[in-house]
Amino acid sequence: MAFADIFVFRSVLALGCVMEKKRFLVFVLFVCLGSWSYAQEGGEAAPMEKTELDALFSAIQGFVGNSWNGSDLYPDPCGWTPIQGVSCDIFDGLWYVTALSIGPTHENSLACAPNAHFRQQLFELKHLKTLSFFSCFVSATRINSVSLPAGEWLNLAGSLESLEFRSNAGLTGKIPASLGSLSNLQSLILLQNGLVGEIPESFGNLIRLKRLVLSGNSLTGPIAPNLGRLSELLILDLSRNFLSGSLPPCLGNLSSLLKLDLSDNKLGGVLPDEIGDMRSLTLLDLSNNSFYGGLRRPFEKMNSLEEIILSNNPIGGELKNINWKSLRNLMILDLSDMGLTGDIPDSLSELKKLRFLGLSRNNLTGNPSPELAALPFVSAIYLFGNNLSGDLKFSEEFYGNMGRRFGAWDNPNLCYPMGMVTANSAPYGVKPCEEEEEEEEVIKLTEKPFSNGNVAVSNGCSWVGVEGFWWKFVGKTLTMILLIMRL
Repeated sequence: MAFADIFVFRSVLALGCVMEKKRFLVFVLFVCLGSWSYAQEGGEAAPMEKTELDALFSAIQGFVGNSWNGSDLYPDPCGWTPIQGVSCDIFDGLWYVTALSIGPTHENSLACAPNAHFRQQLFELKHLKTLSFFSCFVSATRINSVSLPAGEWLNLAGSLESLEFRSNAGLTGKIPASLGSLSNLQSLILLQNGLVGEIPESFGNLIRLKRLVLSGNSLTGPIAPNLGRLSELLILDLSRNFLSGSLPPCLGNLSSLLKLDLSDNKLGGVLPDEIGDMRSLTLLDLSNNSFYGGLRRPFEKMNSLEEIILSNNPIGGELKNINWKSLRNLMILDLSDMGLTGDIPDSLSELKKLRFLGLSRNNLTGNPSPELAALPFVSAIYLFGNNLSGDLKFSEEFYGNMGRRFGAWDNPNLCYPMGMVTANSAPYGVKPCEEEEEEEEVIKLTEKPFSNGNVAVSNGCSWVGVEGFWWKFVGKTLTMILLIMRL
C-alpha cells in the first residue's frame, strides 16, 4: 500500500473514532437526562413533601389570584420547573421552600392581584428563611387594603431571618407585636407602606437584628426605648414618619450601629450626651425635626462619622463649640437652617475629606476663611442666607470651578474684590466691593492778586505776609554767615 493510501486510511479511521466518541457522549447525555427526569417524576432523588407543595401553591394563589394554577404550570417548583421568586433547600432528603418573593422585581416575577391577601398556608412553610413583598398591596382603598396578620408569625419564629415589605400603599393598620417573636430575624424592612400606630415594644426582643427599617410610613408616638437592647444592630432607619418625643439615651448602647436615620419626624428635645457613645456610626441624619439646645461636644467622640445632617432643626448655638478637627473622616456636613450664630471656625478647614458643606440660612457672622477653598475634595459650599461680611478672598479659579455650587448670596455685607476676580467669574449673587476714595486735601492758590497790588488772599492766607516772612528769614541767615566768615 502506498504511503498516500496509508495516510488516507488512518485519517478515515481517526475520523470514525471521533464520530463514535461523539455518538457515545450523546448517548450518555440522553441516559443522564432520562435518569434525572425519572428521578424527578418518581421522586427518588429529592422529592418535595406533599403538604409543603400544597402550602406553597395555596399561599401564592392568595397573592396572585385563584386563576393561577401552580400544579399545572410548575409541577416541580424546586426542580426542573422553578418558580421565579421561590428558592428551596434539602432537609432530611426532602425539598422545602426557604425563600419566597412576591411582586414585580423581575420580568417574569409573580405579580399580585388587586385582592391580594394572606392565607394561613403561608405560615405552614416551616423552613422559610426569607419572605419579601414588593408593590403587592397597592390599593389603599378601604375595600382592598390589607393588614399584617397578628398571631401567625410565631409559626415562623424558628426559621425566618429576613422579612421585607416595600412600597405597599395598601398595607395598612398597626405593626403586630407578634413580629417580636421572630427570634432569628436579622433584617426587618417595612419601607414605604401605609402602616400606622406606634413601634411595638416587643421589637426589643429581636436581639439578632442587624437591620431595622421602618421608613416612609405613618408611625406615631415615641421611639421605643427597648430598641437600645439591639446590640447587633447595624442600620436603624425610622425616617419619614410622625414619631415624636425625645431621643432615648439608651440608643447610645447601639455601639455597632453604622447608620442612624431619624429624619423627617416630629422629634425634639436636647440631643442626649449618650449619642457620642455610638463610636462606629458613619451616618447621622436628624434633619427636619425640632431638636434644640446647641451642638453637643459628644459629637467629637464620633470620629467614624462620614455624614452629619442636622438641617432644619432649631438647635442654635455656635459652630466653635465643636472641635471639628476631631471628625477627620467627615465627607458631608449639612447644618443649614439651624439658627447658628457666631463665626465660621477655621477648624472646618481641617476636614480634608469634606465634599459638601452646608451652612445656609443661619445667623452666621464674620468673614469666611479662604482656607475652605483649599479643601482637596470639596465640591459644594453653601453659605447663603447669613450675615457674613467683608471681602471674599477666594481665588478666581475656585469660583470658576464651583459655579453656583459655591453659594454665598443673600449676605448683604459680603462682597468680592473687583481687582482679583473678573465679572464673568464672580461668585453668583455677591456684589463687587466698592473702591474706597481716599480724601486728599487740595490747596487752590489764586494767581491774580487784588487790585491794590500787594495783597492776594486765597483760603485765608496772605501772600504778602508769607513772602515777607521768607525774606526776613533769608536775610537773617545771610547776615549770620557773613559774621562767621569774618571771625
